[in-house]
Amino acid sequence: MSQIESRLASLGLQLPPAIVAPGGVALPFKFAHVVGNRVLFSGHGPQGPDGRMEGPLGKVGTDLSVQEGYHAARLVALSVLGSLKRAIGDLDRVEAWGRVLGLVNSAPGFIRQPEVINGFSDLILALYGSERGAHARSAVGMAELPFNIPVEIEGELTLKS
Repeated sequence: MSQIESRLASLGLQLPPAIVAPGGVALPFKFAHVVGNRVLFSGHGPQGPDGRMEGPLGKVGTDLSVQEGYHAARLVALSVLGSLKRAIGDLDRVEAWGRVLGLVNSAPGFIRQPEVINGFSDLILALYGSERGAHARSAVGMAELPFNIPVEIEGELTLKS
């Protein structure tokens, strides 16, 4: 078991399986695309242990609290890590997290997107440490997200040579 997977286990967390798309929806792209020593990961939403989208769904600021949004962003981190493991085999191969773009399904007037996306960043930093886990980041509000998910995150990282 890799160091990162050991840390996940010690936190009582497990990686979800590949996403189960909603009925009738085609997802014709890679969730993690390896290009040389770079990995670009597509937008991920919160997943449950069965691979399906995990609720609650809706807009942060009306349907969900900041804390529920934070939890959703943490689930997105697990979803991303699951895709990375399937793409690269060993999560210890990650040399550095480069950038993260966090999208929050936001109610009108909601301005606390950075606090929501901290759910993702805090878990990555807890697993990879302050150097390997450090990343550039944006956290923005969106009028809508696919399937009414509260959080979607994409980004880029580098692999060890």
